[in-house]
Amino acid sequence: MLDLVLAIAHHVLVFSLFGVLFGEIVLVRKGVDLATVTRVGRIDLMYGAVAGLIVVVGFARAIFAAKGWAYYSHNLFFHLKIATFVAVGLLSIPPTVAYIRWRRAGTAPSDAQVAGVRKWLMAELALFAFIPAFAAAMARGFGEFQ
Repeated sequence: MLDLVLAIAHHVLVFSLFGVLFGEIVLVRKGVDLATVTRVGRIDLMYGAVAGLIVVVGFARAIFAAKGWAYYSHNLFFHLKIATFVAVGLLSIPPTVAYIRWRRAGTAPSDAQVAGVRKWLMAELALFAFIPAFAAAMARGFGEFQ
């Protein structure tokens, strides 16, 4: 039963993270106003919280659930999935810093600033797509090494 609960929680959190990222992409566009900057800042906080929960639930699942740590620690796709998740997290730093700067400045960002942040968000989205692909390969036993 623990395996099922952790699997469901992990999947819901990953889909939620995708939704939050997509929400940021939708809101951060040309002509963004200060009210939207504040809203995006709150959404970005959710992004960080959900990402943290994914790490906790994901590693709990890898350690305590049915397959166990021995299965995951010896799987190339597990390591690729974790590395990609970390890379997505690192790519999320510049947008977070921009949202904080925009809010503190008290003025709407320029279209050029928005375009710069959108590039980071789109890079996150592009890498994010690999995470479920690596998870599917891993779940089917591909990538095992000794």
